[in-house]
Amino acid sequence: MNLYIIRHAIAVDREEHRGKDAGRPLSQQGRRKMRRIARGMRRLGLRFDVIVSSPLLRARQTAEIVSRELSQQNTVSISANLAPGKNAAPLLASLADRNQKSVLLVGHEPQLSRLISTLVSGSGALSLTMKKGGLCRLTVAHPGRPGTATLEWLITPSQLAALR
Repeated sequence: MNLYIIRHAIAVDREEHRGKDAGRPLSQQGRRKMRRIARGMRRLGLRFDVIVSSPLLRARQTAEIVSRELSQQNTVSISANLAPGKNAAPLLASLADRNQKSVLLVGHEPQLSRLISTLVSGSGALSLTMKKGGLCRLTVAHPGRPGTATLEWLITPSQLAALR
């Protein structure tokens, strides 16, 4: 499975948002940057069998921007397993069972970095941090088994946005 992992784009500051954190949206700047990032993803020729997002608004909005820019409407699904503090392993196992070849996960830090670390090294000991809008590609031999992935690349948002 080719597994792509992207951190949600820049959200409205917590101090500015008057509701629950789950409803905190992307900022105008975050939406603008995410559109540029998604265009960079299109220039890389990326396509996904499925896009799976955390249920939090900022992640869903990020997933929707990517889906729209890649002309992949109706491919975004929501998984509680990508919410902060949840375990994404059951989600990966179900995607593998459905024979998904190219999957994009949209979520939050520090969960995404821990997921990458576990898939690559078998533990959470690998030190990395996903920038907002950063994209990672893993080749995962056995999605349900830690330590069976290869880190193909990790691209910063600026690198993606600069692709021409």
